[in-house]
Amino acid sequence: MKKEIRLYSTLFILAISALMLSGCGAEKNLKKGEKYLAVGEYYDAATQFKRAYQRTAPKEREQRGKIALKVAYCNERINSTQKAIAAYSNAIRYNQASTQDRLNYARLLLKNGAYKQAETEFRAVLDSMPDNVLAKNGLASAENAPQWKKEGSRYQVKRMDVFNSRRADYSPVLGGDQYDYLYFTSTRNDATGNELSGITGAKAADIFVSQKDEKGKWQKPEPVNGGLNTEYDEGACALSPDGKTMYVTQCQTDPSYPRYAQIVTSQRADAAWGKPEEFKVTNDTLSSYAHPAVSPDGEWLYFVSDMPGGLGGLDIWRARITSLGLVGVENLGAPINTPGNEMFPTFRANGDLYFSSDGHVGMGGLDIYIASPNKNGGYTIEHPGYPLNSQGDDFGMTFEGVHNRGYFSSNRNDGRGWDKIYSFENPEIVQNVKGWVYEQDGYELPEALVYIVGSDGTNKKVSVKGDGSFDYVIDPNVDYIFLATCKGFLNHKEELRVKPAEESEEYVMQFPLASITAPVLIDNIFYDFDKATLRPESTAALDELVKLLNENPNVTIELSSHCDYKGSAVYNKGLSQRRAESVVAYLTEKGISRDRLSPVGYGKEKPKTIRKKLTEKYPWLKEGDVLSEEFILTLDKDKQEICNQLNRRTEFIVLRTTYGMFDKDGKLKEDALQKQPSEKKKEDKKEDFDFFIE
Repeated sequence: MKKEIRLYSTLFILAISALMLSGCGAEKNLKKGEKYLAVGEYYDAATQFKRAYQRTAPKEREQRGKIALKVAYCNERINSTQKAIAAYSNAIRYNQASTQDRLNYARLLLKNGAYKQAETEFRAVLDSMPDNVLAKNGLASAENAPQWKKEGSRYQVKRMDVFNSRRADYSPVLGGDQYDYLYFTSTRNDATGNELSGITGAKAADIFVSQKDEKGKWQKPEPVNGGLNTEYDEGACALSPDGKTMYVTQCQTDPSYPRYAQIVTSQRADAAWGKPEEFKVTNDTLSSYAHPAVSPDGEWLYFVSDMPGGLGGLDIWRARITSLGLVGVENLGAPINTPGNEMFPTFRANGDLYFSSDGHVGMGGLDIYIASPNKNGGYTIEHPGYPLNSQGDDFGMTFEGVHNRGYFSSNRNDGRGWDKIYSFENPEIVQNVKGWVYEQDGYELPEALVYIVGSDGTNKKVSVKGDGSFDYVIDPNVDYIFLATCKGFLNHKEELRVKPAEESEEYVMQFPLASITAPVLIDNIFYDFDKATLRPESTAALDELVKLLNENPNVTIELSSHCDYKGSAVYNKGLSQRRAESVVAYLTEKGISRDRLSPVGYGKEKPKTIRKKLTEKYPWLKEGDVLSEEFILTLDKDKQEICNQLNRRTEFIVLRTTYGMFDKDGKLKEDALQKQPSEKKKEDKKEDFDFFIE
């Protein structure tokens, strides 16, 4: 009997000791969890809070419920939706969930596709918070999402496993002149560093890139070359229109201070991206700045922030990009922003803004929305439906030029919440202009700008890409004027009338710009043999010159004719002078003022100097070669004849760019001031541009 009493006493003491040790362990885990939570390390905090929950006795209902809320909050932040739902359910069971907690729970049920259960929870929340926008939109989402999924849409979606890993892969961005590079963010094992992030439980994110091979097949992604990737998190990125600057979301590590996302920039040098440099958005150092996007005209930076002045949660803001930095920061406001989170802005080439939100009526989690500018100066919001959107998070779109196809990211159908990259396409009729701006008789001009004015009120400025090209979506039944400009070159204008089309159609336009500083060849000028008479087939080239001079009314030129070395110098000089005068006579007949034209015949005095572009056609010539008689006679007969043909040419060179701008007293005329396209009268969209040469 005494032995049994001693045994029971021993067991009782051990049980009490275990409870005491368990309680001490719970407190220790709680303290660690709060420490991690204070600096935003949600994964580590969730782990500690879970252990504290497990070490808290079930009979301590209030404490267990409070800890469950902490577990739910942390798992919600790291997209562990099912774990967060289970934790909220425990908090509700222990009567520790507030109405706001019930709202968070309902929103997670929506994200998990439990629409009926979410509907019940939203109704319960609205009983206590009848005016809550997120609860109202959540209820509408739960009611509508099943039908949207049933109806579907024209979007075709496919998971792209060539880009994906076992971890998170998200926010794709197409780059390259032919959209043959795909940049994206990944926490895969190949990312920089060896430590796991206390925020996500994975490695710190880096920017990776995949490139298409010669057959158009995407290759295995690799970390971006250069110093862009660091030991910190490099997240959602965006490219400037010219592809030379990358804007990147970066989260630096500080073990004793909360994490605030910031935007940094990296400059491209050849195929490598340089070390990131801080890009200051505002002087507010206690707010986050993330998810950069550049408007198609390159003039605005759109970004996401929680800074004061928003509508709640994360909002989309924008600021104008200048040489001195960002100016005029402004919130996009309603109807884009809501009390929820608006994130991941991006643009389609037609100017539509795409973004993701969990505050609008949707299918759950982050849904993708389209904000189209309307006539009132605001935006019309459209939900593109299923399968582009799902019950999970759908975000981070990128488009292949003007077409409604490209890539985006989603964590749909992933129980652990990892984001993956998907392709999308929406077959639709797209009419667009594909244009190239290049130096006449030379290479592309990546610094060029194209001004676009349409009879529907369109007034745009477009930067060209690295290959001098640009894409622009056009509308039927609109008259357009395209004016290409570049510093050091004359302007070139093209006009286009767009007719309705029953299938996608691309108009190809060329914008050869004549140099102000170098001689410009007038190709395809033909004369009768040994005479100065222009042949009929010359008129096409000369009419283009008339058009060029009309587009650049402040320019005067020297019109020169050249011969080869054959024949006497006196005869050749006289013949070339008469030929130059024949060209001038043709131009004046077409309305060009005679005092803008200076005909000069050089004979064989100025043999042609070879420019780089010509060496591609004639590899045996080098840039800088002068086709003098001495040089030509060193070549074989066939090459001699080619050089003689190159020497027999008609050219022009710009003499002045201020013709007609000053009065007789030498004062600048009022109507000679440069007019920007945005300042032009809208009464007549087809009136000529009146620009100075840059």
